[in-house]
Amino acid sequence: MSAGTGRRRSTGRPLSHAASRPVPAGTRSGAGSRPDARRPGRRTPRTPARPAAARRPLFTGRAVVFVGLLLLLSLTLAGPVRQWLEGRAEIARLAAESTAYDERITDLQAELERQSDPAWTAREARERLAYVLPGDRLVVVVDGEAAEGDAGTLPAALDAAPRRWYEELLGSVADADGEDG
Repeated sequence: MSAGTGRRRSTGRPLSHAASRPVPAGTRSGAGSRPDARRPGRRTPRTPARPAAARRPLFTGRAVVFVGLLLLLSLTLAGPVRQWLEGRAEIARLAAESTAYDERITDLQAELERQSDPAWTAREARERLAYVLPGDRLVVVVDGEAAEGDAGTLPAALDAAPRRWYEELLGSVADADGEDG
């Protein structure tokens, strides 16, 4: 091996050049030549700590990927979750509607039972339609005047011979005009 092509130092120069440098007096060869070399038992002063923001970035690659995955997951699940909530609201609405219908059915069945009672039917006929039983006395108030008569009897004026239709028409017109006809 030749001196110029043999082993090299960390500087990249052949050893033949390194051996030609003079060594300062009082130093050991190679022991203290490295500036960052540590000796056991001796502490080197620490450099002041840099601020945390300067040491590491605010967002690491893992954090960005994690946030991206969370966004993708939330966008993927947003539609099904919305449909699930709407379905639950629809079920609650239908349950309330069913309860209301059940109450309505109960009310209608009670009314049907009440209407099937003959006493209720007779009472409603008397109140709403002014029906009377034979022998009862009917009192009807018309324009503030009381008109009385027996139930089931016709007034005496109606016993007269019936008039023809055109005579009835002319009589009603004359009554409306205030004439005596």
